[in-house]
Amino acid sequence: MPLVSVIIPAYNIAPYIGETLSSVFAQTFTDYEVIVINDGSPDTVELEYALSGFRDRIHYLKQENLGASAARNAGLRTARGEFIAFLDGDDLWLPNYLDEQIKFIREHDCDLVCADALMFGETAPRHQTYMEWLMETAPPFGTVSFRELISGQRCLITSGVIARRKLIVEAGLFDEALRTAQDYDLWLRLARSRARLMYQRTLLLRYRCHAGGLTGNLLNSFRRELRILDKVQHEYDLTPTERIEILPAILVRRAMLEFELGKMLIAEGDVAAARSAFQKAYHAGRTWKPYVATLGSQVAPRLMRVLYLWRLQTRATE
Repeated sequence: MPLVSVIIPAYNIAPYIGETLSSVFAQTFTDYEVIVINDGSPDTVELEYALSGFRDRIHYLKQENLGASAARNAGLRTARGEFIAFLDGDDLWLPNYLDEQIKFIREHDCDLVCADALMFGETAPRHQTYMEWLMETAPPFGTVSFRELISGQRCLITSGVIARRKLIVEAGLFDEALRTAQDYDLWLRLARSRARLMYQRTLLLRYRCHAGGLTGNLLNSFRRELRILDKVQHEYDLTPTERIEILPAILVRRAMLEFELGKMLIAEGDVAAARSAFQKAYHAGRTWKPYVATLGSQVAPRLMRVLYLWRLQTRATE
């Protein structure tokens, strides 16, 4: 039985999957299996051609388009490894990725470890890793708690995660009702179940930034996180103690996300949606910034758009 099962969902990634698989088969660690799940991809002909040189070394599954949750769950049900390594079909591992991740798990007796990634591609921010870009801080190290994930102090990159399969199964796998943010939801459920989640500071993978992607990535990231905060607040069976601790953190995080979402939307020229986001941010946090932004979106939306576009461009080139 392999120690690690590598799960790669495939949807519209035919141009990249060959390079991704090459990075897997270049690993110095060798005790693994690779499972590729074609999630009803419209580029199936191109995808299967790109996979043809690897077919004797992978388990290849096909399903109708049900989303990344269902694709990863199909891989999890097929997996035989003690550990699951998640990898998106356009990201790349460095040759020592599996070696260093498994070594870290053994040395720290944790259930999940996440490594940092170097961002690459035409739209990648310069001199920033994935963690620095998303959290605007130095790459974290140490344990990751449920509250830290809720508050946005910590985040995990899916292609940099290795976790114990048994605990993922016990947590209920990915929520197939979620078409996005299913990974964030799973990390929250694992953390809440007292699984031990940890970071290691090492750069062990490369995260691909697609053309036109930074603003879109941020927009999607904010929307996905807001969706999961709704789920935590209304669908998680929180204890009274958890509600006292977590709900204020959710309000603070919601106010920040709505405010940042508003800035992205006005930069894209969607003034009405931006104004709505600013108003939600104000109602969640009752602070002056979203209040001023709401007024600004009413009286000077063009000026605000120019300002936020300049700030986005400055951040991307820092």
